[in-house]
Amino acid sequence: MPFSLSHRSALITGASQGLGLAIARAYVATGASVMLCARDGSLLMQARDEVATLAGPSQRVEAMRADVSVMGDVEALVSAAIEKLGGLHVLVNNAGVYGPMGSLDEIDWAEWLRAMDVNINGSVLPMREVLPHFKQQRYGKIVQLSGGGATNPLPRITAYAASKAAIVRLAESVALDVKEYGIDVNSIAPGALNTRMMDQLLAAGAGAVGEGFYERMKKLAEGGTTPLEVGAALAVYLGSAESDGITGKLISAPWDPWDTFQQHRDDLDATDVYTLRRIVPKDRGRTWGER
Repeated sequence: MPFSLSHRSALITGASQGLGLAIARAYVATGASVMLCARDGSLLMQARDEVATLAGPSQRVEAMRADVSVMGDVEALVSAAIEKLGGLHVLVNNAGVYGPMGSLDEIDWAEWLRAMDVNINGSVLPMREVLPHFKQQRYGKIVQLSGGGATNPLPRITAYAASKAAIVRLAESVALDVKEYGIDVNSIAPGALNTRMMDQLLAAGAGAVGEGFYERMKKLAEGGTTPLEVGAALAVYLGSAESDGITGKLISAPWDPWDTFQQHRDDLDATDVYTLRRIVPKDRGRTWGER
């Protein structure tokens, strides 16, 4: 991995397993000190012990159980990260859930609201809490994990789809708010991942998620998923100095040539490429639809 995080400190949420753990491994392997958090304390400590084996003598690997949708937990988490790591340069908002699967009028409403709480507030609250520190040092990186729900409709997985679209537009908006402070905010679409969330989707079955989507995900799980290391590598790039000034973008880990983006920094800054935008008829070669 050509990008270095040496002398940088990062807070990574949802870091006890799956992509969050892969990002933690990659961050430490490229020189960062990290604070890991998750809701499951037992899994979290196992992850911390594993990641710590990759650390050099000057690196710190810390962990703290927290629910990122609870303000008090997030306040304590960010404060501890800054204190224990001697500062903070990067926030990786990885924590998220699918939520209930099924027709909107049939799913458990409390579960739907809980998924929105975790996926939206669980990103907003850590962002909100790190920004004063980032503004004071006039530098910072916020790496937001998104997903297919941001760019494609996902019938029967509506809480996930709606929340993922929301946090991408949140990231685009916050990126503009804090650009003058040297803070970059970007979102990652990591691709279809073979993680516990994929297991949950397949366990729910075709009746819950729809026959077509279920068959597509089943096929991917059998050999077409994106390796976790691909999304982790992009997270390293977006936390590194090489990506300074690249902000407000939704980047696909497996499909976009992100490792060359620094060569196109001015063009990226001047255009709306790699962002969520409305499609009008002329974008699809149609001649109708304009006044």
